Amino acid sequence: PMNLRRRSLLSLIVLVLAVSAGSEWWYGREQSRLAAQIASASGPGDIEMLSSQTCVYCDRARAWFGAHKVPVNECVIETDARCAERFASLRSLGTPVLVVRGQVQQGFDPELIARALARQG
Repeated sequence: PMNLRRRSLLSLIVLVLAVSAGSEWWYGREQSRLAAQIASASGPGDIEMLSSQTCVYCDRARAWFGAHKVPVNECVIETDARCAERFASLRSLGTPVLVVRGQVQQGFDPELIARALARQG
């Protein structure tokens, strides 16, 4: 019985690790697909990001855009008065705020960016 329990536990651990690895692979594949779609559909000025110096989500978005070579114009609300005014006028709850070809999006979601570009392409 003790060996059976150990084997069952080991089998469960292996199964969890396999599912986790497969999930990570799928997520990475999906992010690459979205990035390629966004990069090919967008050009300079199509995506603007209003960000904050203390926003971890802005850091993640910035890193994602950079890693996937997606052109984005960024302004930081603490250092750019015009950016701060624009942010205030949008009455947004937080950063980042993305403006994709004039369409405002709260937060960073590559799927929403791809959809906005496809609609207005």
